[in-house]
Amino acid sequence: EALQYVLGRWGFRRLDLAVDRRVLIPRPETELVAEAAIELAAATGPPRLLADLGTGSGAIGLSLAAELPLDGTTVWITDASEDALAVATSNLPGIGRAARNVRVAHGSWFEALPPGERFDVIVSNPPYVAEDSPDLDELVANWEPREALLAGAEGLDAIRELVAGAPEHLVEGGWLVLEIGAHHGSAVRKLFEQAGFEHIEIRSDLAGRDRIAVGQSLTSS
Repeated sequence: EALQYVLGRWGFRRLDLAVDRRVLIPRPETELVAEAAIELAAATGPPRLLADLGTGSGAIGLSLAAELPLDGTTVWITDASEDALAVATSNLPGIGRAARNVRVAHGSWFEALPPGERFDVIVSNPPYVAEDSPDLDELVANWEPREALLAGAEGLDAIRELVAGAPEHLVEGGWLVLEIGAHHGSAVRKLFEQAGFEHIEIRSDLAGRDRIAVGQSLTSS
């Protein structure tokens, strides 16, 4: 069993998160995803409206709430798994007063968001492992939730859905930030381009692998 599940807790940026087999173990690569979203969100508003889709333990969304200014920040954390949302909700008290800025919703991707709202930043660490990937560690495969890991034959099913749907839910000039697989950079860039995003970047993790995709929704000239 993974050490993090044995301990029942694990650190993520400034947070000490409860984790168990209902959610993925927070990883250093995802801290970089959170950092990118925080930097972009800090440059908007206030007010700033943010969403962490497929939040799992709440790592990214709660980091947004905890590290951005208390006034003028609202963060939606969502997940299709009620079990995952229970874990994320249990982590809410750990961010203190900033918990008042967090809204929790159950649903698949954009379906969980309030109708008509447009967000300044949408961020997600979606499933991005191919169904038959030989790179999936045996410990991960045996212990972590498969629905949070696997995304079709290429590992791109969830990313395709997020990129295609994001423009309808972002403000003009809003940002989409995604964690991606190490071999997905060029494919994800193409998806962003097809969806009309600007200022697209594929950023690397500390090991130099493709890990973060960032794009800005189309702005009027």
